[in-house]
Amino acid sequence: MLRVSIFLSFSLLCFAVCPVPAQAQLPQATKDPLSPMQGATAQVGCSLTEASACAQAAAKILPIVMGPSPMEENLRRLTDEIGGRVTGTPEMAKAVEWAVAAFRAAGVDVHTEKYTLPVTWSEGNTRLDLLGPVRFPVRLKAEGWSPSTQPGGIEAAVVDVGYGTDHDFAKAGASIKGAILLVHSDVSSTWADLYNEYLRPPAIIAHALKGSAAAILWIGSRERLLLYRHTNSFSGEIDKIPQAILAREDGLRLARTIAAYPGKVRARFEMPNKIGGPIEQENVVGEIRGYEKPDEAVILGAHLDSWELGTGALDNGCNAALVMEAARAIKATGLLPRRTIRFVLFSGEEQGTLGSFAYVKAHRAELDKIRAMINFDSGIGRVTGYSLGGRRDTEAGLREILKPLESWGANNHTLDASFGSDNFDFLLEGVPTLDANEEEANYLPNYHAASDTLDKVDIRELKLDTVLAALTAWGIADRMEPLGKRLSRAELDVLVKETGLDQQLKALGYWEAWQSGQRGRKP
Repeated sequence: MLRVSIFLSFSLLCFAVCPVPAQAQLPQATKDPLSPMQGATAQVGCSLTEASACAQAAAKILPIVMGPSPMEENLRRLTDEIGGRVTGTPEMAKAVEWAVAAFRAAGVDVHTEKYTLPVTWSEGNTRLDLLGPVRFPVRLKAEGWSPSTQPGGIEAAVVDVGYGTDHDFAKAGASIKGAILLVHSDVSSTWADLYNEYLRPPAIIAHALKGSAAAILWIGSRERLLLYRHTNSFSGEIDKIPQAILAREDGLRLARTIAAYPGKVRARFEMPNKIGGPIEQENVVGEIRGYEKPDEAVILGAHLDSWELGTGALDNGCNAALVMEAARAIKATGLLPRRTIRFVLFSGEEQGTLGSFAYVKAHRAELDKIRAMINFDSGIGRVTGYSLGGRRDTEAGLREILKPLESWGANNHTLDASFGSDNFDFLLEGVPTLDANEEEANYLPNYHAASDTLDKVDIRELKLDTVLAALTAWGIADRMEPLGKRLSRAELDVLVKETGLDQQLKALGYWEAWQSGQRGRKP
């Protein structure tokens, strides 16, 4: 233990005072989280009885990641050369090849696992032409997995239904029949705003379908004409009504025009999306096998796919590179964990976490031995801790694992549970999940947008997050005892209600699948 203590203190002190290689020179953080580690000792670590293990791992991982590494070049190739990676496209296939090659270059065993994507989708030449009484150009993009309009498009009245509340639809009445609906939004500036971008649409779509509307136009939540793409179909199937997102300023101008000329604004909406049949897709799985319990595994995951208006750098290329770099660093330490660590890059996340759902189904027989699923999917903001999916029982162990990095401010965990990323189906199966809570940084303004490009990635911050991710995976894998048990269905029923996840499942249309056991642990 003394030898590990000396090594840790010396390694971190040397890293703090030695020159950083030129390619790693980045703007200094407001508060440098590395400096306070100089006084760290081996008296903190994975557990009170295994203090040296995490301290030794932290001392070895940190200089490997923070020093010269292939991570920045890997990320440049993924974003600048391959670009946006919609699941089911040739670019996604290239991304899989990229990931396999990078894992192999790091000396990490790697394989791919196939599943079936229900349909393929790409946008055609989307147009909205105002027919009067006022005409101006309107910039817009199709919602992902939206159906096409009929050949020649839709010519109809444009009806403003406000924010799409029950009151708004009651006020619009029968005017929505056969109409193109315009729905308002607020500017998105917080994580809560982003969740509402997904929680609001299902009820609005249901109102539109019930009233026989022809299409929906969503006013964008980003300013300065920035266009982006979401989907409101979370099953991988084509949605039920044509939908597009308008540049915010154009959408607000259209709303003002409708208010000035009630009942008189008409438009032709044409959206010839290209829709194909089922296609095989792949998740990429790297693995470092445990020396004592190789049949037990900890998963460190991120999604490899993205939307294609930008190049998917913040969402989620940076974290795909993080997972890969964490694998390289752990392998390079020469240390072996007790349990196996799997590094999984999922596809199909943007279409409703399809790749991770497929992984869970394929590995259902071994879920009792999946000790944790760690997920990164929020850009490069400083990690403040993990969302534990309602699991109080995992918090104490996690705090011990992260004690070597205590001064980084990353040991402040939350107990919320939510949909939206690849930890979701593991959570519903009762596996302990850790979803990284990150500061918003520049994630929300560029989310799914044309501006999501490599220049938005702060490599230094990404490296700090990588150190944390690698230590988390290592610590859980190397603990003598599991971090937490797999919950039973009865325990999950309680957790779902206590965390409010039941309301999210209902809003998004997952409730019946959860109740029947089609999604999540069977009753």
